[in-house]
Amino acid sequence: MKEIHSRHLLLFAAIASLIAAPALADEDSYFYGGLGLGQSRARIDVGRVTAELLASGLTTTALTRDEKHLAYKVLGGYQFNRYVALEGGYFNLGKFGYTATTTPAGTLDGRIKLQGINLDVVGALPLSERLSAIARIGAIYADARDDFRGSGAVVVLDRDPTRRKAGFKYGGGLQYEFNRSLLARAEAERYRVPDALGNHGDINMFSVSLIFPFGRAAPPPPIVKETQAYVPPPPPPEPAVVPPPPPPAPPPRQRVSFQADSLFAFNRSTVRPEGRAALDKFAHDLVGTTFQTITVEGYTDRLGSRTYNHQLSVQRADAVKRYLVESAGIDPAKISAVGKDISDPVTKPGECVGNKRTPHLIECLQPDRRVEIEVTGSK
Repeated sequence: MKEIHSRHLLLFAAIASLIAAPALADEDSYFYGGLGLGQSRARIDVGRVTAELLASGLTTTALTRDEKHLAYKVLGGYQFNRYVALEGGYFNLGKFGYTATTTPAGTLDGRIKLQGINLDVVGALPLSERLSAIARIGAIYADARDDFRGSGAVVVLDRDPTRRKAGFKYGGGLQYEFNRSLLARAEAERYRVPDALGNHGDINMFSVSLIFPFGRAAPPPPIVKETQAYVPPPPPPEPAVVPPPPPPAPPPRQRVSFQADSLFAFNRSTVRPEGRAALDKFAHDLVGTTFQTITVEGYTDRLGSRTYNHQLSVQRADAVKRYLVESAGIDPAKISAVGKDISDPVTKPGECVGNKRTPHLIECLQPDRRVEIEVTGSK
């Protein structure tokens, strides 16, 4: 395996910082620490071991291998946003080895202990509100401590060679967020580690980790927009004619818009706890209002089929209506729910380009996913 020099580690760290730089101001950024525990697996190069013994005039008659061990890692990092983090830590991959029996009679025992430090870029792809797929790539600086012992015809000249070299690692897995203070990961990682034992260079680690965010900010409150309908003035009186009394002004209207992502999970129509709090505040503001009608309108973004979006917009509008009736005691005869899917987008044409459901496009189209409530009445 080609050696990766220390300057490559510095270059890797600089690239990782540039990748994460645009997200430094993200409201969901935080430091975190964690601990992972699992099993490591190596693969001893039997051909290499027997060839080295043969070069010394020894024929291998039997060879047993120990290629599995307990492994752990201690980690810490900075989450720049929901998608990118920079993570460093210490890893201990355990011990591996083999015992070879030779002719002329002799034995050779080889053991290796592997540990080191790493610096990774960790990317996440949200699959749901709490579950994400994660992938990582990083640089390592490994300490490989070998131990060789011979008996009989086997003579070992260098019994305790040690190698410290840079390498790299990569891996992937799943991450689940129990709450804003605890996350769990299940991962498979591959470490490229140099050694003198006869290992092929690939050490696999399968682990489960617990992640603890530090000082993570609370989620932002839902954005509420209020608009007041224009009330035209009464018509002017006709000259020389006693004007009739002006017609009563139409009852004023109040229109409130809720971001759908604050009320529902993505592609869902069940009101979240944060959404229930926002609707409770809206219902509280209606106390003392004499209203004639309340109209709930559901809107979606343009991703997906028109039939699916219409069904989702109807379900979300019905969910908000049902919550206001059941929780706030609003007369169901005075409230209606309408699904308007993508009929009135907030984003402008050409503002959000593409049709593939990527995290960037989903975030760009967020203003189109909303629920608007119009109240006709007066205080």
